[in-house]
Amino acid sequence: MTDLPRDPALGYFGPGSVTWKVMADPAAGPGGIAALFTQALHPRALAGVDQHSDFRTQFWPRLARTAQYVMTVTYGPRDEVDRIAGHVRRAHEHVRGVDPVTGRTYAASEPDLLRWVHVTEVHGFLDAVQRAGGGLTDAEADRFLAEQVRAAELLGATDVPASRAEVDAYFEAVRPELRASSTSRSGALRLLAPPMPAKVALATPARPAWAALATLGFALQPRWARRMHGLPGLPTTDLAAGLAIRALRSTVLTLPETWQRGPVAREALAKERAMLGDAA
Repeated sequence: MTDLPRDPALGYFGPGSVTWKVMADPAAGPGGIAALFTQALHPRALAGVDQHSDFRTQFWPRLARTAQYVMTVTYGPRDEVDRIAGHVRRAHEHVRGVDPVTGRTYAASEPDLLRWVHVTEVHGFLDAVQRAGGGLTDAEADRFLAEQVRAAELLGATDVPASRAEVDAYFEAVRPELRASSTSRSGALRLLAPPMPAKVALATPARPAWAALATLGFALQPRWARRMHGLPGLPTTDLAAGLAIRALRSTVLTLPETWQRGPVAREALAKERAMLGDAA
C-alpha cells in the first residue's frame, strides 16, 4: 500500500503518482475497452452483469458511468471517492444469483470477483499505455499496480496483485475458471457493435469510429484471452495492435487538452503542474 497525499482534496493518489500519469494517457481508454472484453471470460462475473445490469439496453449511459467512476477514483477528492465507492458497494449487495454456465452461485461483493474485475482493468490500462510508448519504467509500472491496490480495496477486494509478476501469476492461476460461452460472445458483440440512435449512426462517423476503437480494444487483450474468445492469438495481431495504439496516442496528443481529457482529469493535472512549478 502506498502513502496517501497529505491533502485529502488531492484524492487517494495525488500529484506525482504513477496513477495520475497512466490514467491521463490517451492510450488508457482503449486499454479499458480491452479489459471489458477480457472480463467477459469469467462466467460468474459476467452473470452478474448479464442478469442485473442495463448493459444491453443502456450501453452508452452505463459505459459513461463506469468511465466517470474510474476518473473520480483516480483524481477526485477522498470524500467524493469514498461516497461513490460506498454507493457501488451497496449496489453490489443486491447483485447475486446463479451463473447458468457453471451452475455456481455468485455475488458481486465476493472478493474474488472484485479482484478479477480490478486486475483485468488495471492490466488493460497499464499494458495499453506501455505498448503505446507512454514512457513508463519497469519500476513505475509496478508502482502503478501497487498504488491501484487501494482502488480495489475501496470496493472490498482482497489479496490484490501489486506488481507485474503478481498479475502474471494471478492470470495463470485464474485461467482454469475462464471460458467462452454464448453469453460472453453476446457481450463481446455488444461491445463491438452497441445500439446507437439512427440519427447518430447515419449522420455522424460515430459507428465506424467506435467499431475501430472497440476492435483495437479487442486486439489489445492478452493473446490467451483472444484465443478463448475464438479468434486468433497470433503475434502479428499483437504487432498490429501495438502500432495502432501508438498511432492513436500520437494523434490524440496533437489535439487541444480539452479534447484529450475530461474536466476531472484536466483540473487535477492543472493542480499537479502548479505544484511542480512551485517546487521548481
